[in-house]
Amino acid sequence: MVVDAEEGTLLKFAPFQSRVDEGFWHRLSSLKLNKLRLDESPMPITGFFAPCSHKQVPSRLTLLAESLPSEDQKQSSSLPATLNQGNRNRCPVPGILYNTNTLEGFNAIDRVSLLETEAKKIWDDIHNGKVEESSSVLLRFMVISFAELKKWSFCYWFAFPALMLDPAARVVSLRSASQCLSLEQAESLSSACNEWRNTSSTTDLGFSLIGEASISVSPEWKTRDCTPKAVGWEVNKGNAKPNFISLAKAMDPTSLAISSADLNLKLMKWRAVPDLNLSILSATRCLILGAGTLGCEVARLLMAWGFRKITMLDSGKVAISNPLRQSLYTLDDCGEFKAIAAVRSLNRIFPAVEAEGIVMAIPMPGHPVPEQEEQSVLEDCKRLHDLVECHDVIFLLTDTRESRWLPTLLCSSANKIAITAALGFESFVVMRHGAGPLSMIKDSGALSSLSAEMHNLSLTNRMGKQRLGCYFCNDVVAPVDSTANRTLDQQCTVALPGLASITSGYAVKLLAGILQDRLGIFADAEFANSANNPSSENCLGILPHQIRGSLSQMSMITLVGHASSSCTGCSSTVILEYQKRGLDFVLQAINTPMYLEDRTGLTELKKSADSFNLDWEVGTDDAEDDCVEI
Repeated sequence: MVVDAEEGTLLKFAPFQSRVDEGFWHRLSSLKLNKLRLDESPMPITGFFAPCSHKQVPSRLTLLAESLPSEDQKQSSSLPATLNQGNRNRCPVPGILYNTNTLEGFNAIDRVSLLETEAKKIWDDIHNGKVEESSSVLLRFMVISFAELKKWSFCYWFAFPALMLDPAARVVSLRSASQCLSLEQAESLSSACNEWRNTSSTTDLGFSLIGEASISVSPEWKTRDCTPKAVGWEVNKGNAKPNFISLAKAMDPTSLAISSADLNLKLMKWRAVPDLNLSILSATRCLILGAGTLGCEVARLLMAWGFRKITMLDSGKVAISNPLRQSLYTLDDCGEFKAIAAVRSLNRIFPAVEAEGIVMAIPMPGHPVPEQEEQSVLEDCKRLHDLVECHDVIFLLTDTRESRWLPTLLCSSANKIAITAALGFESFVVMRHGAGPLSMIKDSGALSSLSAEMHNLSLTNRMGKQRLGCYFCNDVVAPVDSTANRTLDQQCTVALPGLASITSGYAVKLLAGILQDRLGIFADAEFANSANNPSSENCLGILPHQIRGSLSQMSMITLVGHASSSCTGCSSTVILEYQKRGLDFVLQAINTPMYLEDRTGLTELKKSADSFNLDWEVGTDDAEDDCVEI
């Protein structure tokens, strides 16, 4: 905008004033996290110029969300097709963004050199005639910025390169366009302006100026190689300094929590795990059975990993002794059902989580049900079945061995991912259950025709490899009541402090690895420090079957245990019986202690073992201890 235009005076122009919409910073943050990451390459952007007719009000250039390319849009140095048409207050102008990774990098930018580079582009456009095709290239601008994504604060500095004429241009004449043009010329110009603006409004040529200026052309300017000096860095409150803005206080707390949580996860993709699929984690529905020490830790870690759909099931109430060991509770929760209190705590920690609490006991073998309670127990079995069906992953984190039997049976029948974690005093075990014995059979109608050959088929999975076992595959006895006649230290989970956190970390990491693996539940068992691991196929490293550790020994080992044809939890015998008889089979297993052993052949196996007279000799002092307890 011309600010001093009397005839014979120097031709002066007012500086631009920049404005950045919040949407621009939100889109830049998203681009930085998901696409640009550590890339500091210059990015073409589009600004929107709005000229002003008043001498005391500077013309403005605004950056909006659409100034930046979308995450799936390729960068282009030309204006987007949708932005080529403008209006008086929205003239698209090409610009360039230099976004640095650090504040130190921002401060170290050679602003003089950058301005000279942009001035050279303008000078070249004058020589090659581009300014005659589109005068917007004369308004070329650039922005240098640094985005502090953890704090949602931004540092930025605009530059509007302007060539310095030496000697300065002088005004010869300057009049209103309506005074200089004939009626025919005015109508033609007005029509062209309206077509460019994509409007049908009347153009007031009284606000437009047509003038003549005297410019002394240096002989050196006739070549492209001699670019005039340039100025253009925006002044901030009278000083040459950048602008700072913080959006954190203006953001909705829930939105801020979501963006902050996503930040930590997406930063993992920048360097450490670029192939990490976060979408599959956020979409996975997790069912946590047991809201005690392990359940609380697993729920919190699931949220930290980006899981957003969590259901917690427990029948117990928060005791006064719980809050110190179970991280989702406080003393104010004492007396309340754990599942309800845990979900309330999850929502308080991360408002965007989709959490549900279910108060329900899990029916267990070895705990006979009185006849008058059978219907209620059957309804619980049906409800647990429905919960397993509508979730993708089930964590078995309950206190007793027998409480894990029905969930194991249901997961094996439905071929769901199941993760078991259990604590000793100073030891722990984490394992993933293998695919169910019927996972290789796609036609459910063929189940009824299977016979003796099912015994062999059940030990392999759909990939034709030996099936991984479940929590019960190494047992030679069926699950029974383990809660009777127990002393106080046996009734409580007595474990070294910190053990639950370590165990839960392995459990959730194991799940994340399964979901990243192309084979999912069918993935082979891998071992630590093994040369045979195809570790390059899984971005999160090896995918073991079992992890067993000891705090007293400061050790951890990975093991594999294959499926047993006599398993009470996942063998083809019990799965087919369950699919045939349904809840009647479950009720018989609950009420009849020896039924599962008889049905799976464990009773005969123990009789066969008892028929042998084994002479156990005590080893000598120099004998090697080659036994490993698993």
